Amino acid sequence: MAPAKERLHNLLALLLFIGCLLTDATAMFNTAAPCLPDQASSLLQLKGSLIGANLSSWQAGTDCCHWEHVTCDMALGRVISLNLGELFLRSPRLDPALFNLTSLRNLSLAFNYFDEVLPVFGFERLTDIIHLNLSWTNFRGQIPIGIACLKNLVTIDLSSNYDLYFERRSFQTFMTNMSNLRELYLDGASLRSIGSAWSTVLADSVPQLQILSLSGCHISGSIHPSFSRLRSLRVINLGDNSKLTGKVPEYFSELSSLRILDISGNHFEGHFPTKIFQLKKLRTLDLSGNPMLSVRLTYFPAVNNLETLDLVGTNFSYDMLSSFANLESLKTLGLNTMGTDNELPSLISKLSSLDDLRLRLVRSDLDNRGLSWVSNLTQLTHLLLDGYDFSRLVPTWIGELTRLESLYMGDCNFPMPIPHQIGNLTKLAELKFSSCDFAEQRMPSCIGNLTKLTSLKIYDCTFSGPIPSTIGKLIQLEALEVSYSNINGNIPKSLFALPVLQRLLLTENQLVGSLEDIPAPLLSPLFEIDLRGNQLTGPIPKSFFQLTNLDYLDLDSNKLSDTIELGSIWRLKSLTHLNLGNNMISVLEKEGNTILPNSLKIQALYLSSCNLTKFPASLKYLDTIQGLDLSNNQIEGAIPSWLWERRLVSLDLSYNRFTTLDRSPIVQMSYLIFLDISFNRLQGSIPIPLISSNQLFALDYSNNNFSSIEPNFGKYVRNAIYINLSKNKLNGHIPLSICSLNNLQIMDLSYNCFSGPIPPCLMERGNLSIFKLRENKLYGVLPENIREGCKLQTMDLNGNRIEGALPRSLANCQDLEVLDVGNNLIVDSFPSWMGTLPNLRILLLRSNQLYGTIRDFRSGHQHFTSLQIIDLSSNHFSGDLHLEWFDNLRAMRNNSNDEGQILGHYINISPNKSIYQDNVILTFKEATLSVTRILTAFKVIDFSNNSFEGSIPGSIGRLVSLRGLNMSHNNFTGQIPSQLGNLMRLESMDLSCNYLSGEIPQEFTSLTSLSWLNLSHNNLSGRIPQGNQFLTFPNSSFEGNADLCGIQLSKECGTQGPDSTTRSTLAPEHNTLWQDRFDAIILFICVGLGFGMGFALAIIFGPFYHIEGWLCNWKHMY
Repeated sequence: MAPAKERLHNLLALLLFIGCLLTDATAMFNTAAPCLPDQASSLLQLKGSLIGANLSSWQAGTDCCHWEHVTCDMALGRVISLNLGELFLRSPRLDPALFNLTSLRNLSLAFNYFDEVLPVFGFERLTDIIHLNLSWTNFRGQIPIGIACLKNLVTIDLSSNYDLYFERRSFQTFMTNMSNLRELYLDGASLRSIGSAWSTVLADSVPQLQILSLSGCHISGSIHPSFSRLRSLRVINLGDNSKLTGKVPEYFSELSSLRILDISGNHFEGHFPTKIFQLKKLRTLDLSGNPMLSVRLTYFPAVNNLETLDLVGTNFSYDMLSSFANLESLKTLGLNTMGTDNELPSLISKLSSLDDLRLRLVRSDLDNRGLSWVSNLTQLTHLLLDGYDFSRLVPTWIGELTRLESLYMGDCNFPMPIPHQIGNLTKLAELKFSSCDFAEQRMPSCIGNLTKLTSLKIYDCTFSGPIPSTIGKLIQLEALEVSYSNINGNIPKSLFALPVLQRLLLTENQLVGSLEDIPAPLLSPLFEIDLRGNQLTGPIPKSFFQLTNLDYLDLDSNKLSDTIELGSIWRLKSLTHLNLGNNMISVLEKEGNTILPNSLKIQALYLSSCNLTKFPASLKYLDTIQGLDLSNNQIEGAIPSWLWERRLVSLDLSYNRFTTLDRSPIVQMSYLIFLDISFNRLQGSIPIPLISSNQLFALDYSNNNFSSIEPNFGKYVRNAIYINLSKNKLNGHIPLSICSLNNLQIMDLSYNCFSGPIPPCLMERGNLSIFKLRENKLYGVLPENIREGCKLQTMDLNGNRIEGALPRSLANCQDLEVLDVGNNLIVDSFPSWMGTLPNLRILLLRSNQLYGTIRDFRSGHQHFTSLQIIDLSSNHFSGDLHLEWFDNLRAMRNNSNDEGQILGHYINISPNKSIYQDNVILTFKEATLSVTRILTAFKVIDFSNNSFEGSIPGSIGRLVSLRGLNMSHNNFTGQIPSQLGNLMRLESMDLSCNYLSGEIPQEFTSLTSLSWLNLSHNNLSGRIPQGNQFLTFPNSSFEGNADLCGIQLSKECGTQGPDSTTRSTLAPEHNTLWQDRFDAIILFICVGLGFGMGFALAIIFGPFYHIEGWLCNWKHMY
């Protein structure tokens, strides 16, 4: 008994001790320090800066330690955790009061929207912080070095902020202090300036790193061997870095803790290390989108945890695939199909856990019957098919996959109707077709059977006909997108009545008719409507302006006609994006209705071509505005000064009637990335925007009356990527401060009055892609020292007074596409050395003092292979033309029926202006033609007004895509080559004023595209060909050929025509005594003045006095 009693006493003592502990703990809890006043004050100040904050417990006078999303240190009453993640708050800035919470250990602002540069100062005060999450917050600018002071950081997440970036040195400094870091997420932030050093910096700085996520960070180069020191890595995500190259490191197979490896969307090459497949903890392996990476599937261990294997877009092969059956946990599989045998499909069908299959065709000769095996995978819930041609066999087997929840088909060909069996997929929640060719069939009505669909997306497909009314049965549909797919007809009224539809996107189709009213708009869940780029007519239904949840409305580029009062727009309190531009809409603002509700959230307002006659005063109170487009209106007067005080990111006021800026020349635009005030009547000095952020930006001041530019202009626009000052009245020298613009890609100073030499830095530093100084008064020689790696794509110096020779260092500009130095004073031989430039498309050298032959090239070497326009007219070239020279012009020999693409340069300068187009001025069909949309299919040769001799090469007839040929005013002899009759696309041919003889080739009658022909003033003879368009050419096309006959000359063949003993004979109706005397006077003047001035006078008077024949004679006399 004694031992039992002793045990009882011990038990009672233990219970008593536990009770005391609980009492003490309760006492401690009840006596926890309340929130300190400064902590509560800082939180309330932060709350005041947040829009949409429903933080009801955050009330003055209450204990902030009990507020939602807040955690305090119980002993001190200081805030140690603040989690505002995924509250979807908005704020124009991050309030500095946050940095007063200096005891924070955990801070999350993820999935909120801050419209500002990430604060440079403040973070360094949060020295206790361990976890920092700023993902999806829209912060931009350079990642502040102050964060590097937070040496206790274990986790940092700055991902999905696509305008954040590191400078090279700051990244190294940043990481050096992060020795405790375990998790690093920088996805989407730019590490472009780091180059290939990223892997060595990480290896040297964060030895304990476990999670590394750098997808879409613009990192480059190969992975350095020192990266192998990061032995604790569990996650490696390097996806979507297109300049990441080299081999996949072998030592990845030694990372025993590795669970996720994602290197998709890169340019890895060589053989993928097969030992990685044997890592026992590996769950996800994504190698997709590495076309040069060879992946050989050999052996999978019996014990493995692989759940995702994606090899789509790799060069994969397999052997000994019996071990494929060991992938018992595999849920997601992505493969290329390329004529595989039955082994792989049979093995895949045994993967019982597989529910997500992604297949891409990489060989067009695959028999599509090989896909029928997919129907055996009845457990599939997700299926992706990319690149398949179903012209031979319609995939009816899809209807057997009755468990499918999502189906995606991309770049597929359906010449026959989509199988109705798709209607059997009654569990389908997501259906997407992208870039599929449906041979202009109608959208299948069986889609209406898929009553569980929540998302239907059809993008860039070739349908025809209307949207089937059966889609109105999809009562669970939340998102409907049918964009760029050629559908027509009216929008079914039933779409707007779908009870849970939130997103309706019918962009860029051919929809017609008027918009229907939305039933019960106050209850409608619609928050996004995008109908831009159709042919919709009529007014905008009033119910659109009663949609309480509407966030995004875009009706741009339709034929809507209505009068909209701005007050009706301001009632949409949830609206952030509105585009009513390019319709027949008039937007008005009632007098006295300019005060806006405080709750407005509008960030983007596009009212282009909305018949505005004055600047809307209410915009002064729109604090949240970031993008504003009032272009193509009739707004007059001054641009208001308060506009520069907005937090605008993008501003387009082009094509108005503004005359002044309230503040000039310096305007404060701290967050600007795009400013367009072109095509106005602005004058004075060029405005200088003061921009506080490091964001790249674009300026377009073209087509105004600006007359001066500050010498230090470049000092204020260091981050400019695009500057267009063309077509103003700017004079003086080009400011040398522009030399400091290291980010500048496009600079257009054309059509001004700049004088002096071209600053050498603009060409020699090699940063510019487009460089245009056309029609100024610049003089001197071109800079010589253009460095290797030059990025120049377009250089246009036409219409200046440039002298000397073309710099041979231009050969360093391997990306050069357009070179126009016409109408200058350049003295040089033909630049044969440019023939090796692989991308040179346009070479314009007209009206200089170039001389010599153009035969200098090495046989068998590539020579001007991309050239599509060459203009050597009005120089002093001589000698004969070599047959093989034209054979090298491969771009002109291409017989594609494609009209080609517009020659231009893509640059992300604004939502609506992402391409800068080249333009050139040519002589085409005897007229001066300004070509502002140069198609790559537009091919022209102009060798006129030189001294070429010999025969016209017949090899020109092999340039089958040629549109214009001008060999006039030379010394060519011999017959016109019949091979020119092969130029079926030729629209203009001028061989006038030569010494050509013989008959006009009969083959020319087959040139049905030819609309302009000039063979005048040669020594041609015989009958002018009859038939097709030859009957439409006028007398002037053939005059001055004494021995030609035909109805075009009113001279029947076999009869003696008028006396035409000289090749300068004019048409009889102009052989008056007055005309003869005038010609004699002009001849006397030209002899006295010399050929140059005389020729200029002849050009001036020629059209009035019909002296072309005399000019031909004059050229051959001198």
